[in-house]
Amino acid sequence: MLLLIGIFSLLPLSVLYVLADYLIYPLVRYVVRYRLKLVRKNIRLSFPEKSEKEQNAIVNAFYHHFADILVEIIYGYRVSDEEMRQRVVFENMELLEDLAHKKHGVIAYLGHMCNWEWIADVGKQFADKSMVEHNVYRRQKNARADRAMLQLRAKRGGECVEKNQLLRKLVQLRHADYPFVIGLIADQKPSPRNAHVWTTFLHQETAFLDGGEVLARKFGYAVTYVHVESPTRGYYRARFEVITDNPAATNPTDITLAYARLLEQNILESPELWLWTHKRWKRTREGYARREAKRAEDRKRLVEKTKENV
Repeated sequence: MLLLIGIFSLLPLSVLYVLADYLIYPLVRYVVRYRLKLVRKNIRLSFPEKSEKEQNAIVNAFYHHFADILVEIIYGYRVSDEEMRQRVVFENMELLEDLAHKKHGVIAYLGHMCNWEWIADVGKQFADKSMVEHNVYRRQKNARADRAMLQLRAKRGGECVEKNQLLRKLVQLRHADYPFVIGLIADQKPSPRNAHVWTTFLHQETAFLDGGEVLARKFGYAVTYVHVESPTRGYYRARFEVITDNPAATNPTDITLAYARLLEQNILESPELWLWTHKRWKRTREGYARREAKRAEDRKRLVEKTKENV
């Protein structure tokens, strides 16, 4: 897989965009119809005020963007740091660096907006070279795909931290003598046991992970949201918006709900640039409750069975 990526990455981005337009887009959108029913449903429920024609326009624009993301990720395998600085512009990097120095660490919330893989390249653009970037990721079910993605990300710098190891990593970072940023994409559905914060998001009752908020409170880190837009094809502009520089002074769920509102506004500005293929609303609040109740009952039975066998 990496060999093929390496070969295609040698092509100019303009050529890769031709492949995106005339091969990948029609293949994914019309032949494979990759999660098309899900994408249509997600967009229809998120924009009930729009006509069917307007909703279909978002669907088609999303699949065009999705094809672009695929070739941009491949191109990112060999792109130079100088070119990446031109393609991804951070408008207020000094704000992030200042917060990192004051609070030792910053949790930077992102969404699956624009090209999130390129946006996560922020570490290469730090003016302060003492700063370090750590990006939280979820292990892929396909081991080969997981290795390929980690190797691609390693080429762009920064350290990937598997989400289940994040707490351990932050404990280690307590003793670090450098400021750092934790990149956290938290817009996908949480597991039933982690569905603690609910809010109306894109017209739908939605559960959000609150792990970032919990860790910010525990370690006292500042929290930002990375707002992203695409002024033209292949170019992105990002700015850091402060959610809080004093998490201890906020009320429970405030940080998570602020992230949800900022992400929602970002999506409403450019809906085609969000990742609509995720099963974001697979379960309702009642469905989560039933699933967690069943897990609790299964645990109880296991304990009772263990006691009987002792």
